[in-house]
Amino acid sequence: ALGVSVPAYAVDGNEILAQVDKNLAPDSYEMYRKLVNVEPDGRKKEFILFTVKKGRDKIAGLFISPASDKGRTTLRLGENMWLYIPNVGKPVRITSLQSVVGGVFNNSDILQLDYTEEYTVSRVEEQEKELLLHLKAKTKTVAYDQLRMWVDREKVLPTKIECLTEAAMLIKTLYFKDIKDFGADIVRPALMETDSPLYKGYRSYMIYAKIAPREIPDEAFTLNFMSRIESLR
Repeated sequence: ALGVSVPAYAVDGNEILAQVDKNLAPDSYEMYRKLVNVEPDGRKKEFILFTVKKGRDKIAGLFISPASDKGRTTLRLGENMWLYIPNVGKPVRITSLQSVVGGVFNNSDILQLDYTEEYTVSRVEEQEKELLLHLKAKTKTVAYDQLRMWVDREKVLPTKIECLTEAAMLIKTLYFKDIKDFGADIVRPALMETDSPLYKGYRSYMIYAKIAPREIPDEAFTLNFMSRIESLR
């Protein structure tokens, strides 16, 4: 009798988060996307990336364009990330907060793992058409200590994510737009935009051209294979 309304069923935030992961992409897939950085003066730099992912924490990428980056590859295994540059010949370690493309997206945004791999949901706020999930990083090595994720209740897809530091300072906001049917039961946003109070006037966005389920051999996610990712296309 304290006037607290209790929902008929409690919403399990971690179950919703697992469903979000599932709705965004199949367990193993190949993907093509364009990444665009827009500078304050309106100048654009575009990259085209081919990406393969397997399970929750293995992801590898290949730059198709521009010419200056063509043939570069990236690999992420859990918290560890590498960049391979053809004429350097051996993979170098990179960190999650650096960016192989410059702009507002960092390496952890570009080589993104499943949310359930890195976060647990600490609480859920029910809103009219959306659920607001408060996510907390499982370890200190995760790029963002906290996320606030707005999820469309019907589609169980994110509409907006705020990425925060441990002190709850906003690092960047991600906006998910343009829901598209990619086939094979993948219906998800085809556009992700970001801006950041730390990069005034800059914005970056990713356009997803293709996402398709695909079995990828484990070998593709090894340092030795980084020079051969092109062969998967």
